[in-house]
Amino acid sequence: MLTAHTIKVLQSLDKKKFRQKYNLFLVEGNKIISELPNSNFKIKEIFSTNLQNLNFDNTVLHQITENELKKISFLQNPKDSVAVCELKQELKLEDQSIQLVLDGIQDPGNLGTMIRLADWFGIEQIICSEDTVDFYNPKVIQASMGSFMRVNIVYCNLVDFLSETKNTNIGTDMEGENIYSFKKPKKFNLILGNEGKGMRIETEKLLQKKISIPRFGKSQSTESLNVSMATGIILGQIYSNQR
Repeated sequence: MLTAHTIKVLQSLDKKKFRQKYNLFLVEGNKIISELPNSNFKIKEIFSTNLQNLNFDNTVLHQITENELKKISFLQNPKDSVAVCELKQELKLEDQSIQLVLDGIQDPGNLGTMIRLADWFGIEQIICSEDTVDFYNPKVIQASMGSFMRVNIVYCNLVDFLSETKNTNIGTDMEGENIYSFKKPKKFNLILGNEGKGMRIETEKLLQKKISIPRFGKSQSTESLNVSMATGIILGQIYSNQR
């Protein structure tokens, strides 16, 4: 049976300050949890309504009721299990040949989707500004659908990073080169800005190339695309000539 203290601690992990205090975050659902042993994340313990579907060596497992699961889950419709995992020590920042660079992304769903896109296209690293939403946020973890285990996420001062990187800095701009005729550099950073404000002026000054996604609709009235949607379109086009 879950104690009141345990419930209180697990419920507090929806906030960054408590994730950092306890050095813990939650992963929900057997499908994603089953991938954890093959990752660099350490499982502290698992709470489950169905232990029969879990086969983990050297992991503390707790049988709980569905009502208890609802108390510790951050999902509207809780799944079968919740794994309590330790935060991973951030790796040293080293340039990769292709990287996503996020300037002030605030929506957890967008970050989770972009992590999933990076994983799909084989991009192993995402660089985030210090004010980008925390990737251990439960909504980010859930939206990434397990891809957070395979993509390195690094937070840093973007101006310093973009000034020193050896990659070509590419950003989106309505007046930029048409993505469908754009020839990608061998090594580059794809920079995406905040959902409402776009990228900061300091970031924009460090761009070496600008690209745009043309509108084909007759009305031409749509002002912009969701940032994660735009990321998918750009990556799909950039990679389209690779096979």
